[in-house]
Amino acid sequence: MTLTMQVFKAKFIERIQRLKTVESFRFMPHERIAFVPGQFLQVLFDERNPGNKELNKYLSFSSSPTKDYIEVTKKLSGSAFSEKLRTLKMGDEISLKAPFGNCVLKDDYKKIGFLIGGIGITPVISILEYIADTHLAIDALLFYSNQTEEDIAFKKELDSWQSANANIRVVYTVTACEPRDKKCIQGRIDKDLFARTVTDVEQRIFYIFGSSGMVEAMRNICIESKCIRENIKTESFIGYS
Repeated sequence: MTLTMQVFKAKFIERIQRLKTVESFRFMPHERIAFVPGQFLQVLFDERNPGNKELNKYLSFSSSPTKDYIEVTKKLSGSAFSEKLRTLKMGDEISLKAPFGNCVLKDDYKKIGFLIGGIGITPVISILEYIADTHLAIDALLFYSNQTEEDIAFKKELDSWQSANANIRVVYTVTACEPRDKKCIQGRIDKDLFARTVTDVEQRIFYIFGSSGMVEAMRNICIESKCIRENIKTESFIGYS
């Protein structure tokens, strides 16, 4: 399916605190935005100057296309863009350009996997929520690494989907301390953890989202673990600040 990129008007309707510095922002578009799970959009705070990289930024959809609203999630910083998000008031209207990206889910996939760290989880949420909402029989395995358990964004949602869907499994890892939750593994996502957990590498499509450094490191793990190269789908976040 080919989706046409265009600019949409949308009204700000809800703010959700995910972590201390991570917030989700929900918008109700004036017309439905057609996108595929895994895609991203551009928030245009300066629509008259599309080249303004300080105020016009790319963010992943962190909601399923099955929802009436669209959601984006951001780790807020001291940037002008983050400040614009912080000061949004209910009912404010903004412009969104969408959709972008080819690192997407296809309904006929049988087995998929994710190697994700930190805020790279946002497009994964869109994909897993879509699988849960549509009851797709896709076997999904998520490796999700953070510094501490307090840094795990969307944990409530991930645990809920995992509990309700036998085909969704999440492996949490933390790097900065010993986890309290015994189901959470101490350490990084590495080749050893991957080998112990994944016994069907040739059958899975693997997704890697995040910073260029994280994407490259996780891609190398996949390659060293004999994943089929054509089955490794990567998306480096653009101009993230």
